[in-house]
Amino acid sequence: METAKPGLLGVFAHPDDESLSAGGVLARHAAAGAPTAVVTATWTPGTRRGAELAEALRILGAGEPRMLGYADDRVPHSAPGRPRLRDAPLDEAVGRLVAHIRRFRPRIVITHDAYGGLTGHPDHVHTHRLTTLAVQAAGLERLYPDADAPWRPDALYLATHPHSALPALSALALAGKGMNTVPDELVSATVDVRPWLERKWAAVLAHRTEVERGAAPGLLAGFPESVREGILGTEWYIRQDTVSAQSGRTELTP
Repeated sequence: METAKPGLLGVFAHPDDESLSAGGVLARHAAAGAPTAVVTATWTPGTRRGAELAEALRILGAGEPRMLGYADDRVPHSAPGRPRLRDAPLDEAVGRLVAHIRRFRPRIVITHDAYGGLTGHPDHVHTHRLTTLAVQAAGLERLYPDADAPWRPDALYLATHPHSALPALSALALAGKGMNTVPDELVSATVDVRPWLERKWAAVLAHRTEVERGAAPGLLAGFPESVREGILGTEWYIRQDTVSAQSGRTELTP
């Protein structure tokens, strides 16, 4: 009997983070026929960026948007009438994410690293913390008992950048972007996503609002293709196991 391919759930702070941070792995996973989805912590479906997220996920093969609906730390109108992500009650936010994990039942979850990625955006950092708590809580039957049956993913992967990647990232540094990198020995998985780079780049460009205002997608659009490939063609992850070694090991790439 053929074993089902392990499901992968990405959890990211803003629309475009999924494409920039893990678009290659998401596309690779989906192309292999594995269940693939993304939860986005901020913005709402009725906004322009919510619509752009839906297009990016379609390109990546990651299904429909799953949005927690909190406001972007720096854009209050991103979720009218809702609190900023960092101001929302912690128990409420974790519970909402637990419900998504239990419904989708992924074997692997991906999110931002503890730095919040290169730029250290406060929403990225908070999403890392929420996801770490939710992955643990999702497997415990006495926590959030109304949020479907318990489910424990096999591993949490943190999207990161090692110190050795700094030369490839120099164009971003010159553009004033932060450079939060980690020691290379912390990296558990280095994934060459160049075979899926065309799809990843198309997903990044789907976030037209960010292209137009000159955020990361806009900056990347202004670089030569070779520079862009050096920035986006490899993805790095720190693995955190959530089950014992005796239970087997589910890898990031199917």
